[in-house]
Parts: sequence; structure tokens; C-alpha cells
Amino acid sequence: MKNLPGFLKALHWLIVINLVIQVLYGAYMVFFVVTGEGSGPLWGQALDMPFEKMVTRRLYALETWVAIVGLSLYLGLTEILPRLLKTNSPPSENS
Repeated sequence: MKNLPGFLKALHWLIVINLVIQVLYGAYMVFFVVTGEGSGPLWGQALDMPFEKMVTRRLYALETWVAIVGLSLYLGLTEILPRLLKTNSPPSENS
């Protein structure tokens, strides 16, 4: 990551920030906007919630999970994997 051109670093951080915002937005929608009568888990309130509202909540939850998985995979491939490969690589013969 250190030897990348500036525009690629900017693109990398734009992708990370976009995914983080998506996770936060989805969590906000699921837990604060599209809710039942109270806050927290629905439990028995799910039976009283209109079908359209339940589907909307589930779609926001699915969108949030997709963003979490996307962020995890992206950071794993761009940040964690290169560091693991760098620490596990054998020393070069020239040094």
C-alpha cells in the first residue's frame, strides 16, 4: 500500500469509507427507523408489524450484512493478506 500512486490510495480509502457509511446507514435504518413499537429485538411485535414494513426491515438488514461482508473481504484482500504474505515470505538472497 505504501508504494501505490496517490489516486489509487484515494480510491482505496474512498471504497473503505463508502462501505463503512453503508454499514452505519443500514444499521441505523434497521435499529432506529424501521422498527416496531419499541426498540431492540422485535420478538412478539413481529407478528403485529405490517408485512411491507417487515420486508423493508429485512432488506435493510440484508444490505447491511452485504456491506459488512464486502468491507471484510476488501480489507482482508488489500490490507491483511499483503501484511501476512510480507511477514511469512522467506528473506531475499540479496540482503
